[in-house]
Amino acid sequence: MNKELQSNRRVKFVMGLVLTIGALVWMLPFIWMLLSSLKTDMEIMQFPPRIFPEKASLDNFIELFNAFDFTTYLKNTLIVVAFSFLGMIFNAMAGFGFAKYKFKGREPLFYLVLATMMIPGQVTMIPVYLIMNSMNLTNTMPGIVLPGLVGAYGIFLFRQFMSAISNELLEAARLDGASEWFIFTRIILPISKPVLAVQGIATFIGGWNSFLWPLIMASDEKYYTLSVGLQLLKGQYANNYALQMAGSAFMVVPIIIIFMFLQKYILDGYNVSGNK
Repeated sequence: MNKELQSNRRVKFVMGLVLTIGALVWMLPFIWMLLSSLKTDMEIMQFPPRIFPEKASLDNFIELFNAFDFTTYLKNTLIVVAFSFLGMIFNAMAGFGFAKYKFKGREPLFYLVLATMMIPGQVTMIPVYLIMNSMNLTNTMPGIVLPGLVGAYGIFLFRQFMSAISNELLEAARLDGASEWFIFTRIILPISKPVLAVQGIATFIGGWNSFLWPLIMASDEKYYTLSVGLQLLKGQYANNYALQMAGSAFMVVPIIIIFMFLQKYILDGYNVSGNK
């Protein structure tokens, strides 16, 4: 018995060691990017390279906002993210409707929504662009945010989760005089915290990293997002690696922070039934 216990401990130790080494190898480029963003360009180019900066400085980040129009790009990106979260609520409402309301054509309509998931986004870009152009919404912020408000995957995810919520709970609320809006906002959404967290981080990442559609829709630089601005930065400052590292770090760090705050709900979302 003691030999078996010692063997299990050795296996766990080896597995832990391998995972730790793998994590460090995976984190090395990220750590290098963060530390390089605090260096001067001369420090990055020196050989042999040094991991830590001689004198850490935020000058690269300051230059992003002073010499480059990152303030406008950040504002546009935050607008896209905000409307993406509004669209997530619309997805939740649609999922709730498909899950808990019976109406004529519900199943065919839901299957039609699912069918759109099999169509690559690149295929619909030209038709959507033509629609936006006919509505005079090209080169405008509404033209950038409107096509991404709702999505088939979000509707499917909420519908599958909400289908498992007890119907008796909702009927009891209706008998107590609760409105449908009250049921959705005070009962359904609190129960759906795990799936909201999963969808929320995916929504944030999608909005924060939005690149192709804003690049297509916006011909004016004042409507560019951070991803588009970072691409311009790489083109105009191709030899300034410190500034590029600062821009890349500015793009990545918020996603890491959001994940750290929501990871508990994300992990719970992999094994949740919806029955409370």
